[in-house]
Amino acid sequence: MKSPKVGFVSLGCPKALVDSERILTQLRTEGYQVASDYDGADLVVVNTCGFIESAVQ
Repeated sequence: MKSPKVGFVSLGCPKALVDSERILTQLRTEGYQVASDYDGADLVVVNTCGFIESAVQ
């Protein structure tokens, strides 16, 4: 069985970027590979920031 591939988009603040790194680390631990492009991904995760005010601080 081949490992599933995930594409990842991180938009927004630095906190979202840190969260994205944590998510990617967990997905790799669970056997996912990071796809080099979205067409080759089985799953695409879009992580954004909804807390602009607190993220600026």
